[in-house]
Amino acid sequence: MHVVGIASRKGGSGKTTLSAHLAVAAEAAGSGPVAVIDTDPQGGLAGWWNARAAETPRWIDPTHGLSTAVSAARTTGYGLLLFDTPPSLSETIAEVLTVSDLVLIPVRPSPNDLRAVGATVELAKRARRRMVFVVTQATQRARITAEAAILLSQYGTVAPVMIHRVDFATSMTDGRTAGELDPNSRSGAEITTLWTYLHNLLTEDERDAQGQSHAAE
Repeated sequence: MHVVGIASRKGGSGKTTLSAHLAVAAEAAGSGPVAVIDTDPQGGLAGWWNARAAETPRWIDPTHGLSTAVSAARTTGYGLLLFDTPPSLSETIAEVLTVSDLVLIPVRPSPNDLRAVGATVELAKRARRRMVFVVTQATQRARITAEAAILLSQYGTVAPVMIHRVDFATSMTDGRTAGELDPNSRSGAEITTLWTYLHNLLTEDERDAQGQSHAAE
Protein backbone atom coordinates (compact mmCIF):
# COMPACT_ATOMS: atom_id res chain seq x y z
CA MET A 1 0.00 0.00 0.00
CA HIS A 2 1.21 3.48 -0.86
CA VAL A 3 0.53 6.36 1.53
CA VAL A 4 0.47 9.96 0.28
CA GLY A 5 0.19 12.94 2.62
CA ILE A 6 -0.98 16.19 1.05
CA ALA A 7 0.28 19.07 3.16
CA SER A 8 0.74 22.82 3.05
CA ARG A 9 0.95 25.45 5.73
CA LYS A 10 -0.91 27.92 3.50
CA GLY A 11 -4.69 27.74 3.39
CA GLY A 12 -6.35 27.78 -0.02
CA SER A 13 -3.54 25.92 -1.76
CA GLY A 14 -5.88 23.17 -2.95
CA LYS A 15 -5.08 20.30 -0.59
CA THR A 16 -8.65 19.06 -0.23
CA THR A 17 -9.43 19.41 -3.92
CA LEU A 18 -6.25 17.54 -4.86
CA SER A 19 -6.96 14.81 -2.29
CA ALA A 20 -10.40 14.14 -3.73
CA HIS A 21 -9.36 14.32 -7.38
CA LEU A 22 -6.27 12.16 -6.97
CA ALA A 23 -8.25 9.56 -5.03
CA VAL A 24 -10.78 9.25 -7.84
CA ALA A 25 -8.09 9.28 -10.53
CA ALA A 26 -6.06 6.58 -8.76
CA GLU A 27 -9.12 4.38 -8.42
CA ALA A 28 -9.92 4.82 -12.12
CA ALA A 29 -6.31 3.98 -13.03
CA GLY A 30 -6.47 0.67 -11.16
CA SER A 31 -4.27 1.77 -8.27
CA GLY A 32 -6.92 1.00 -5.68
CA PRO A 33 -8.78 0.19 -3.68
CA VAL A 34 -8.29 3.78 -2.53
CA ALA A 35 -9.09 5.21 0.89
CA VAL A 36 -8.97 8.78 2.18
CA ILE A 37 -8.47 10.24 5.64
CA ASP A 38 -9.35 13.83 6.58
CA THR A 39 -7.26 15.24 9.44
CA ASP A 40 -8.37 18.84 8.85
CA PRO A 41 -10.82 20.05 11.55
CA GLN A 42 -12.60 22.05 8.83
CA GLY A 43 -13.68 18.72 7.32
CA GLY A 44 -13.67 19.75 3.67
CA LEU A 45 -12.78 16.29 2.38
CA ALA A 46 -15.31 14.70 4.74
CA GLY A 47 -18.01 17.00 3.39
CA TRP A 48 -17.14 16.07 -0.19
CA TRP A 49 -17.13 12.37 0.62
CA ASN A 50 -20.47 12.54 2.43
CA ALA A 51 -22.03 14.24 -0.60
CA ARG A 52 -20.63 11.61 -2.94
CA ALA A 53 -22.91 8.99 -4.51
CA ALA A 54 -20.14 6.67 -5.72
CA GLU A 55 -18.89 3.98 -3.33
CA THR A 56 -15.23 4.81 -4.01
CA PRO A 57 -12.92 6.02 -2.63
CA ARG A 58 -13.48 4.52 0.78
CA TRP A 59 -13.47 6.50 3.99
CA ILE A 60 -11.32 5.76 7.05
CA ASP A 61 -11.97 7.31 10.44
CA PRO A 62 -8.67 8.24 12.15
CA THR A 63 -10.25 8.52 15.62
CA HIS A 64 -8.08 5.76 17.07
CA GLY A 65 -4.82 7.26 15.79
CA LEU A 66 -3.13 7.65 12.43
CA SER A 67 -0.73 4.72 12.83
CA THR A 68 -3.65 2.47 13.73
CA ALA A 69 -5.62 3.72 10.72
CA VAL A 70 -2.71 3.07 8.36
CA SER A 71 -2.16 -0.43 9.76
CA ALA A 72 -5.86 -1.21 9.41
CA ALA A 73 -5.89 0.06 5.81
CA ARG A 74 -2.87 -2.06 4.96
CA THR A 75 -4.46 -5.14 6.51
CA THR A 76 -7.69 -4.49 4.63
CA GLY A 77 -5.78 -4.52 1.36
CA TYR A 78 -6.00 -0.95 0.15
CA GLY A 79 -3.64 0.02 -2.65
CA LEU A 80 -3.52 3.72 -1.83
CA LEU A 81 -4.20 5.83 1.24
CA LEU A 82 -4.47 9.62 0.88
CA PHE A 83 -4.28 12.08 3.78
CA ASP A 84 -5.70 15.59 3.73
CA THR A 85 -4.19 17.84 6.39
CA PRO A 86 -4.99 21.14 8.15
CA PRO A 87 -3.48 24.43 6.90
CA SER A 88 -1.29 24.93 9.94
CA LEU A 89 1.86 23.55 11.48
CA SER A 90 0.72 20.99 14.00
CA GLU A 91 1.51 17.63 15.53
CA THR A 92 -1.11 16.17 13.22
CA ILE A 93 0.78 17.19 10.09
CA ALA A 94 4.05 15.91 11.54
CA GLU A 95 2.43 12.56 12.29
CA VAL A 96 0.88 12.34 8.82
CA LEU A 97 4.26 12.93 7.21
CA THR A 98 5.81 10.25 9.40
CA VAL A 99 3.40 7.59 8.13
CA SER A 100 3.51 8.79 4.49
CA ASP A 101 5.63 7.36 1.69
CA LEU A 102 5.36 10.58 -0.29
CA VAL A 103 4.53 14.17 0.70
CA LEU A 104 2.71 16.19 -1.94
CA ILE A 105 2.90 19.95 -1.37
CA PRO A 106 0.47 22.06 -3.40
CA VAL A 107 1.59 25.65 -3.91
CA ARG A 108 -0.18 28.54 -5.59
CA PRO A 109 2.15 30.78 -7.64
CA SER A 110 1.88 33.79 -5.36
CA PRO A 111 4.49 35.53 -3.19
CA ASN A 112 2.67 34.70 0.06
CA ASP A 113 2.34 31.02 -0.80
CA LEU A 114 5.95 30.75 -1.86
CA ARG A 115 7.13 32.42 1.34
CA ALA A 116 5.08 29.99 3.43
CA VAL A 117 6.40 26.83 1.82
CA GLY A 118 9.60 26.63 3.87
CA ALA A 119 7.86 25.44 7.04
CA THR A 120 6.22 22.50 5.26
CA VAL A 121 9.51 21.61 3.62
CA GLU A 122 11.21 21.56 7.00
CA LEU A 123 8.62 19.14 8.40
CA ALA A 124 9.05 16.82 5.42
CA LYS A 125 12.83 16.87 5.85
CA ARG A 126 12.55 16.07 9.54
CA ALA A 127 10.35 13.10 8.68
CA ARG A 128 12.87 12.09 5.99
CA ARG A 129 10.14 11.73 3.43
CA ARG A 130 10.29 12.32 -0.29
CA MET A 131 8.40 15.46 -1.23
CA VAL A 132 6.99 16.71 -4.49
CA PHE A 133 5.62 20.18 -5.19
CA VAL A 134 2.67 20.72 -7.48
CA VAL A 135 1.81 24.20 -8.69
CA THR A 136 -1.94 24.78 -8.39
CA GLN A 137 -4.31 27.47 -9.67
CA ALA A 138 -1.67 28.37 -12.21
CA THR A 139 -2.20 30.87 -15.00
CA GLN A 140 -0.88 29.75 -18.35
CA ARG A 141 2.02 31.74 -19.73
CA ALA A 142 2.13 33.93 -16.61
CA ARG A 143 5.61 34.94 -15.58
CA ILE A 144 5.01 34.27 -11.90
CA THR A 145 3.96 30.69 -12.67
CA ALA A 146 7.31 29.94 -14.28
CA GLU A 147 9.14 31.77 -11.52
CA ALA A 148 7.31 29.75 -8.88
CA ALA A 149 8.40 26.47 -10.46
CA ILE A 150 12.01 27.65 -10.59
CA LEU A 151 11.97 28.76 -6.96
CA LEU A 152 10.36 25.52 -5.74
CA SER A 153 12.93 23.44 -7.62
CA GLN A 154 15.55 24.83 -5.25
CA TYR A 155 13.78 23.03 -2.41
CA GLY A 156 13.07 19.75 -4.18
CA THR A 157 11.20 18.00 -6.97
CA VAL A 158 8.47 19.89 -8.82
CA ALA A 159 5.82 17.84 -10.60
CA PRO A 160 5.93 18.43 -14.37
CA VAL A 161 2.14 18.78 -14.31
CA MET A 162 0.63 22.10 -13.23
CA ILE A 163 -3.00 22.46 -12.19
CA HIS A 164 -4.48 25.31 -14.21
CA ARG A 165 -8.21 24.90 -14.33
CA VAL A 166 -10.70 26.68 -12.08
CA ASP A 167 -13.47 24.08 -12.32
CA PHE A 168 -11.80 21.70 -9.86
CA ALA A 169 -13.24 23.36 -6.78
CA THR A 170 -16.69 23.97 -8.26
CA SER A 171 -16.98 20.29 -9.17
CA MET A 172 -16.63 19.36 -5.49
CA THR A 173 -20.04 20.68 -4.47
CA ASP A 174 -21.97 17.48 -5.20
CA GLY A 175 -19.31 14.95 -4.30
CA ARG A 176 -17.90 14.50 -7.78
CA THR A 177 -14.71 15.58 -9.51
CA ALA A 178 -14.04 17.65 -12.61
CA GLY A 179 -13.14 14.53 -14.58
CA GLU A 180 -16.38 12.83 -13.57
CA LEU A 181 -18.45 15.84 -14.61
CA ASP A 182 -16.71 15.95 -17.98
CA PRO A 183 -14.47 12.96 -18.82
CA ASN A 184 -13.03 14.87 -21.78
CA SER A 185 -12.13 17.98 -19.80
CA ARG A 186 -8.61 19.35 -19.60
CA SER A 187 -9.03 19.34 -15.84
CA GLY A 188 -9.52 15.61 -15.78
CA ALA A 189 -6.52 15.14 -18.05
CA GLU A 190 -4.30 17.20 -15.74
CA ILE A 191 -5.21 15.10 -12.71
CA THR A 192 -4.82 11.82 -14.60
CA THR A 193 -1.36 12.86 -15.77
CA LEU A 194 -0.40 14.02 -12.29
CA TRP A 195 -1.47 10.73 -10.74
CA THR A 196 0.47 8.75 -13.36
CA TYR A 197 3.58 10.75 -12.48
CA LEU A 198 3.12 10.25 -8.72
CA HIS A 199 2.37 6.55 -9.13
CA ASN A 200 5.57 6.09 -11.10
CA LEU A 201 7.55 7.80 -8.32
CA LEU A 202 5.96 5.58 -5.67
CA THR A 203 6.62 2.46 -7.72
CA GLU A 204 10.25 3.45 -8.28
CA ASP A 205 10.76 4.06 -4.57
CA GLU A 206 9.21 0.69 -3.79
CA ARG A 207 11.52 -1.11 -6.22
CA ASP A 208 14.55 0.72 -4.80
CA ALA A 209 13.57 -0.28 -1.25
CA GLN A 210 13.13 -3.89 -2.28
CA GLY A 211 16.49 -3.85 -4.02
CA GLN A 212 18.22 -2.48 -0.92
CA SER A 213 16.52 -5.11 1.19
CA HIS A 214 17.72 -7.92 -1.04
CA ALA A 215 21.23 -6.48 -1.11
CA ALA A 216 21.29 -6.42 2.70
CA GLU A 217 20.38 -10.10 2.80
